[in-house]
Amino acid sequence: MTRTGFYPKKGRDGSVREGPYQHLGDEFVRRLAALRDAGEMPDSRDAQIERLKAQNAELKDRVAARDTVIEELTAFKKLVLSRLAAQQEEITRLRNPDPAPPARLTAVSRNHGDVIGTCS
Repeated sequence: MTRTGFYPKKGRDGSVREGPYQHLGDEFVRRLAALRDAGEMPDSRDAQIERLKAQNAELKDRVAARDTVIEELTAFKKLVLSRLAAQQEEITRLRNPDPAPPARLTAVSRNHGDVIGTCS
């Protein structure tokens, strides 16, 4: 059946007569209006738009969460690398002691025969 069968026809004299399937077209329009008033989306395009909007919002949330995780991991990586570098410097310093002792240190006598103080 052709689409034009659902609409009214105009005769040559200007009179309007119903199309052969106009009652079906009117029924379709009535049901469609009832579904829209009830809040349902009978149009697949509208339903697809709503589904894609919801999916887009979910994906934005997931990307934001992953960005947060990436920022935290990057900060942790910087912290770990700085600690490793400090530990490496300390290990290198301990393995290669300075050949000359610092100037403020003085040698302590190990002579046990000397009495210091009033202990007799």
